[in-house]
Amino acid sequence: MHYLELVKERAPLIHNITNQVVMNVTANGLYALGASPLMAHEKEEMDDIINISDALVLNIGTITEPVFQAMQVAGRKAQEKGIPIVLDPVGVGASNYRMRVVTHLLETLKISFIRGNAAEIMTLVSLKQAGKGVEGDIDTDVGTIARAFYRRYRIPVVVTGKEDMIYSGKTLYRLKNGSPILKQVTGTGCLLTSVIAAFLAVADDDHYIEAAAEAVSFYTVASEVAAERSELPGSFQMHFIDCLATLSISEWKKQAVIEVSS
Repeated sequence: MHYLELVKERAPLIHNITNQVVMNVTANGLYALGASPLMAHEKEEMDDIINISDALVLNIGTITEPVFQAMQVAGRKAQEKGIPIVLDPVGVGASNYRMRVVTHLLETLKISFIRGNAAEIMTLVSLKQAGKGVEGDIDTDVGTIARAFYRRYRIPVVVTGKEDMIYSGKTLYRLKNGSPILKQVTGTGCLLTSVIAAFLAVADDDHYIEAAAEAVSFYTVASEVAAERSELPGSFQMHFIDCLATLSISEWKKQAVIEVSS
């Protein structure tokens, strides 16, 4: 059985401590996929929220000190419960504060996966600012960036870009699907992070790499199908959410382009 089928069957509850810009997009995308979204940011309720959650997403897009404190409480509780934690270092190169937040989370929590664009992951590898804002294209091979990040932190990584790379220390997945319109719609990267969390929520921890690869592949193929229906950002977003709900496994597998290497 594919992980997508398990998501639809089990409807895992994904707790998103995420940024204010993307909460609506994230909730709608998870619902379309078959998962259940939850957004809570008060540290006093983190124990109760994590007790009913199947995965935790930490997204620093609109980070504040109270949100950072809530992330630490939720992360510790998620570790105790043994549910996956997925980190999204949005715009980590934009400020020293963001760098300190992400570095602290990486060093103190057992992060299951990190998902960022090439500039964000390169920033964490080099400890230098890279890219502009939350986006930024760099020349370094994305596979090289993924391997360098894993060597530094020993945390599986998804690096998104023109091609998406997933690396877990042994296996490198190179995924070659995805519409460029994704970059024109706010929140699509953040939603992908939460989709990855939903797939991890229904996988055994020794199969997280396969679950993450299926999540990214399904997501990017859905974006291509949506782009066939509309090349304008507003209507694309509507069709994309629909495709997350309706794209079949056979359609996804027919269009998916995945290369696996060591």
